[in-house]
Amino acid sequence: MTTEPVRSAHAAISLLVSRFFRSLDVREFDEAWAREYFTEDVRERTPVGAAEGRDAVLRHTVEALGSFARTQHIATDVMSEVAQGGAAAVASWNALMTHVHHDGTLFTVGGHFRAELRRTPDGWRFCDTAVEAIWTRGNPPADVGGQAE
Repeated sequence: MTTEPVRSAHAAISLLVSRFFRSLDVREFDEAWAREYFTEDVRERTPVGAAEGRDAVLRHTVEALGSFARTQHIATDVMSEVAQGGAAAVASWNALMTHVHHDGTLFTVGGHFRAELRRTPDGWRFCDTAVEAIWTRGNPPADVGGQAE
């Protein structure tokens, strides 16, 4: 691909990442939300579980974020590599994820996201995502297990 299409794809992918992270905090999850970010066959792996398929990712997201009163997800340093032909890409970014428990205490995670994306007629969509927690502070939800550092 020439430089301009690569820049355009990177800008679109970076915007998708930003919109996705913001949507996690707005919490308006429904089928339209899932279609906005994921392919039908998406795979997701997180420290609190995994899901396959858009409907399963939607359910997993609602359940995982329902453990908290509020959240704030911050993405930075998005790096993307567009495959030859421009129909697929791989992206990664740093993340700071702050979760407010219902009792007001905080659980904060610093980590890395990695995603495979596919260009669809509606734009770029995540088809595979993985979150790696690098550090945590505070207590995770009771049903997750593990100890914070």
